[in-house]
Amino acid sequence: MPKPTKTTCPYCGVGCGLLVTPGADGEAAAVAGDPEHPANLGRLCSKGAALGETLATDGRLLHPHIAGERVSWDTALDHVAGGFARVIAEHGPDAVAFYVSGQLLTEDYYVANKLMKGFIGSANIDTNSRLCMASSVAGYKRAFGTDTVPCDYADLEQAELILLVGSNTAWCHPVLYQRIKQAKLAHPKRKVIVIDPRRTATCEIADLHLALAPGTDTLLFNGLLHWLRREDAVDWGFLEQHTEGFAAAFNAARASAGSVPIVAAGCGLPEDQVAELFRLFAKTERVVTLYSQGVNQWSFGTDKVNAIINCHLATGRLGRPGMGPFSITGQPNAMGGREVGGLANQLAAHMDFVPADIDRVGRFWRAARMATAPGLKAVDMLRAVEDGRIKAIWIMATNPAVSMPDADRVRAALRGCDLVVCSDLFADTDTARCADVLLPAAGWGEQDGTVTNSERCISRQRAFLPAPGEARPDWWVITEVARRLGLADAFPYQSAADVFREHAALSAFENAGSRDFDIGALAALGDADYDRLAPTQWPCPAPGAGPERPARLFADARFYTPSGKARLLPIEPRPPASAPDAAYPLALNTGRIRDQWHTMTRTGLTPRLAGHIAEPFVQVHPVDAATHGLGAGAIAELQSRWGRMLARVHVDADQRPGAVFVPMHWSDMLARDARVGALVNPALDPISGQPEFKHTPVRVRPWRAAWHGFVLSRRRLDLPEPDYCVAIRGDGHWRQEIAGAGRIDDWAAWARWFLGADGDWLDFADPAHGRYRGARLSDGRLDACLFVSPTPDLPRSSWLATLFQADALDAADRISLLAGRPPRGQPDAGETVCACFNVGEQRIIEAIRSAGVTSVEAIGALLQAGTNCGSCIPELGRLLAANRRGD
Repeated sequence: MPKPTKTTCPYCGVGCGLLVTPGADGEAAAVAGDPEHPANLGRLCSKGAALGETLATDGRLLHPHIAGERVSWDTALDHVAGGFARVIAEHGPDAVAFYVSGQLLTEDYYVANKLMKGFIGSANIDTNSRLCMASSVAGYKRAFGTDTVPCDYADLEQAELILLVGSNTAWCHPVLYQRIKQAKLAHPKRKVIVIDPRRTATCEIADLHLALAPGTDTLLFNGLLHWLRREDAVDWGFLEQHTEGFAAAFNAARASAGSVPIVAAGCGLPEDQVAELFRLFAKTERVVTLYSQGVNQWSFGTDKVNAIINCHLATGRLGRPGMGPFSITGQPNAMGGREVGGLANQLAAHMDFVPADIDRVGRFWRAARMATAPGLKAVDMLRAVEDGRIKAIWIMATNPAVSMPDADRVRAALRGCDLVVCSDLFADTDTARCADVLLPAAGWGEQDGTVTNSERCISRQRAFLPAPGEARPDWWVITEVARRLGLADAFPYQSAADVFREHAALSAFENAGSRDFDIGALAALGDADYDRLAPTQWPCPAPGAGPERPARLFADARFYTPSGKARLLPIEPRPPASAPDAAYPLALNTGRIRDQWHTMTRTGLTPRLAGHIAEPFVQVHPVDAATHGLGAGAIAELQSRWGRMLARVHVDADQRPGAVFVPMHWSDMLARDARVGALVNPALDPISGQPEFKHTPVRVRPWRAAWHGFVLSRRRLDLPEPDYCVAIRGDGHWRQEIAGAGRIDDWAAWARWFLGADGDWLDFADPAHGRYRGARLSDGRLDACLFVSPTPDLPRSSWLATLFQADALDAADRISLLAGRPPRGQPDAGETVCACFNVGEQRIIEAIRSAGVTSVEAIGALLQAGTNCGSCIPELGRLLAANRRGD
């Protein structure tokens, strides 16, 4: 058996190390956690465990295309370079833009940033990381003078109190959640407090859950800051010697949050919960505040970040083990993008648009046309595309037609742009449909480079497969365009290692300890050393490069502000940009679900990741469901002032009343009218430019369908008639959930038109009650089936899906097929609960009821469910409570 390749997961910002062995004879690659990688120590989540199933070339973009026609690389590169050169010559450098991604490797990011800011002469390069962590960047810079994440994952295992703020860690960063959970089990006195409007799976380990009103975090942390000051729980020595601005910060906190009752009333929380949070923080020395998009994605996200940092600075709780304000990033290389200056308002190597840094970077690059001012941030960039200021845009490794706020407007803007270039793995995405030029990019497992995770650890991604077709690494494509622009001398790269060495050298250039980001020790790596590079946390300056630095950032209480002191900021709580009203009475919150990633271009390829939550949904509190006439399992129409969508209703008491949650993942590739980005308001944080994804006023109404149904077929069908249509990849088949507002009189004819008229047909029809069930068999095998009902009350499709694995259906299966349930004695696994081991709900319930299973651990011992990433454990607990004997 070949030796596995050490590489890094391409999903979230935890940055898990992997051991990958390519499959033989068409088998999926074997993926295991790397026990030597410091991020995960061998653990994997459901998405990482399924990576081997996403490597098929189905749907891949294999060749360059212009206007839908396949062309050679030379033709495509000449076209891109010529198009950009023409726009620059006629309209200036600010008429072009790059929109890049936290899924690019650092080397790709570096070359793109250098070309735009150093040689095109514009800073119009921004990244989709603007949508997820820009407020953290701005908050850290305001407090510390630089974008410095001051914590390590090990701090979570050393902390005595962990605040999880705006982070469903159990689903969005499962491996990190497992580290926290294991640390808590090892030391039961360790406390975990979850601060989140929703009760999520993360609350399973919470000692206290503060279900605060959306957007009130600044008031809560201002209240904490005032409490610390009033109770004399601040570190006056640290404040006076190492910070500035604390008097104004304390005054602002007192003015807005002067008592526990005021804070509790403003946050919609019980007073005893607020007081308990304040007491625990005050008396606990080692505190980590781990936060994510629930903090960042607001029109005042930067203020939220600084409200948190203020409390750590006031108590001197950073720069030591087990404490600090810790932003956990959402993408595998959002941090690498920050390092190379991938944001429009930054230069490379954590430098800024100030004269000294502009001069320094320009001299290092020998820049022909150095940008001298920040460029347009993501949302503003797409607005400039819309109004014609930007006439050519190159989009790399991201899908803004789905993921941006006010997404319908973004899609229209791209369709109207003179030149849209899209570098992607896949030939058909919502954004690719807007492009003039498609360039095939090499993907995970096909390219070499580095990524940086949330704890500043640089890891290698290594190729273990050849790139399919003519796919190429992004750094190579950008370099070739630069050469065609006459810049060959500045872009001499022959490998990713060449790019990395230059990136590392720039980080050390004229640094001598004056900047936090310094990886000068890696600037002289040979190719073999680069290939062997082990996970390395920065800073790692070259020996003798400036004064000796402490091993832990800020251990010496030296910050990167002009005074060398950290800053506390006066924070004034303010409401969301748009308030609910009579027309739009509910607050929409968006985010991730457990087994999917971004817009599902990769995770949508594997059936087991689709089994847990198969359709777009809206999570609604029972009170709101009753008020708005929403039934569980029905379809709802959501509307905002910006757009609309359809989603399946999930009635759930874990949702806060007055708010709804919709996942971000579905696009036009897999669903009709299911892009939540179309609803999201485009309000921005004025400092960070980050959109307010967490709060958009909406109305949610029952969508009156004349019929509901599903189709199972060996191939994905083109079904134009249903208003609601969601395609779900299964094992050897596709499932399509459908519903329509228009009446269909002859379902048997409809079925034969779309599923095929030949073969053997089994039919059951009840026209008087609007019910139909039909199945098409070919050579004794099930080819497709259709179930229709006037209500959403349809048979589960999980058992029916197993029939596609049979070589032929026997008489019992044929009878049971139209009944929609297995013959007596045959199991029905049910919908997936544990994606890691593909364990269905009905198997778990059967184990609880018949095998006498009495604990989550016993379920794991019997079925393996919950024994890998643990993300399904809260759901296992609920199933256990509902189905154990005697209940």
